[in-house]
Amino acid sequence: MTDTQYHAWLWEKLGHQTLENLKKHGFAGHFVNNADEARDLILELIKDYESFGFGGSATARAIDLPNALGAMGKTVYDHWEPVAEESDLSLRLKQGRCDCFICSANAISATGEIVNVDGVGNRTNAMTFGCPKVIIVAGMNKVAVDLDGALRRIREVAAPMRAKSLNMSTPCAETGICTDCNSPQRICRITAILHRKPMMTDVTVVLVNQSLGF
Repeated sequence: MTDTQYHAWLWEKLGHQTLENLKKHGFAGHFVNNADEARDLILELIKDYESFGFGGSATARAIDLPNALGAMGKTVYDHWEPVAEESDLSLRLKQGRCDCFICSANAISATGEIVNVDGVGNRTNAMTFGCPKVIIVAGMNKVAVDLDGALRRIREVAAPMRAKSLNMSTPCAETGICTDCNSPQRICRITAILHRKPMMTDVTVVLVNQSLGF
């Protein structure tokens, strides 16, 4: 086996352990080998829904889900692709009341918790209440061994990289290190931890055996 193959093997073992614990907590889950398999699986899982919301997820866009759903004639609410008659706020509100909300996670613990940190809150709201179906797609680079590790991953990896990608004027975007700042452009304002499946929402997690997003 090559180094890459050993890495894939290790992530596969961790992925199946993570899915086992997610399922104990009421979440549905799938493990796939790559982004193409993830896209095909998700499109099959959600083919009967008509309206879709997307949080600010580079992962969902990396596997081309918004374009694929648009080509199927589905209604897509995506504030990254605004339309003239819709305000940013209107799109974000509709994301939280559509048939299916699709997002990623900033971190997932192998012990079965899903963690997201938002600046606005449309993603954390939509994934917990309002949409009957939620799909969370994440690369295995976002899986940590436990909840403390997941929260640490967000502070040390996801948040600085996301702030940098958005050209935010925050300490972490300059130094790469979280300082729990009070910057006006701080993006870490709301933390949602799904310890168990929300009572009124079906949540499916798709883990991809490659690195996707921050």
